[in-house]
Amino acid sequence: MPEIELNLISGRTIQQGVSMEGGKEKPAYTRACGIIEMDDADFKRLGAWRNTNVRVTSEYGSVVVKAVQATQGPHPGLAFIPMGPWANQVISPNTYSTGMPTFKGVPVKVEVANGETILEGLDLVRKACRGEI
Repeated sequence: MPEIELNLISGRTIQQGVSMEGGKEKPAYTRACGIIEMDDADFKRLGAWRNTNVRVTSEYGSVVVKAVQATQGPHPGLAFIPMGPWANQVISPNTYSTGMPTFKGVPVKVEVANGETILEGLDLVRKACRGEI
């Protein structure tokens, strides 16, 4: 299965804020935050279609999200996951005494996640807390 390396950043989005108002346990929150935005060139390198589930892995962990077309760019080699439980699985937990992790510049590997599903936010957090992820 092909695998590509990308530079991951995270941040807030309008869609994330709107969906949080409805509740983080709702499917709309998963649709807004359980994604990775990728450049068209990176989709091609991965050999994947838009809206394909992919596994994103860093030295800190791994998570399955939906790969969607980047809203900014073009920026080949750069990917974006909105702040939330999905991004938290793959960013460094080190806060460098600031109370906030560094959400920028995380090297990740991305591969198609055949047959794998995107966990809802609460399920993802529960599994992570139990050490199942």
